[in-house]
Amino acid sequence: MSKKINLNPNYDVGQKIDSLNGIAVYYNGGIGNVDGRALTKDGYNLGLKYQCVEFVKRYYYEELNHKMPNSYGHAKDFFNAQINDGKINAQRNLKQFKNPSKSKPKINDIVVYSETTLNKHGHVAIITNVTENEIEIIQQNSGSFGSSREKYELTSKEGKWQIENNRILGWLRK
Repeated sequence: MSKKINLNPNYDVGQKIDSLNGIAVYYNGGIGNVDGRALTKDGYNLGLKYQCVEFVKRYYYEELNHKMPNSYGHAKDFFNAQINDGKINAQRNLKQFKNPSKSKPKINDIVVYSETTLNKHGHVAIITNVTENEIEIIQQNSGSFGSSREKYELTSKEGKWQIENNRILGWLRK
């Protein structure tokens, strides 16, 4: 089943709206828009075109030469609550950190968001900048009128770093 939703006349679905290290972020229209599956030349599944997962996996594949052992799943499935802070998430072959964590977030980490009432699949984004008190993320599929970039406060309390957004479960790192 294909759903075509675009409420913003300023962009076309599939239009490049941003990029990180030469890897494009494409406009997806409505959050639920589905436009087929993206595969690499060697058959690796990147995900549904223009969804948040597709950008994150495409970035990790093209920029960081990383293939996830489990190439399927919704954004919220990237985070496994059973894994201890700083240990390997075997499904993604990445180190996983909880929010808050002893490890400060870094550029290129994948931020994983929980589901919401309006988005049962969760969300993922990539950290583009980190300072002592803020992170910036880049994301694909932020909604018809959402921004590809957002900033969040970063705090350090009792030896743990926290991204101040109650939807952020944690982050993954190569």
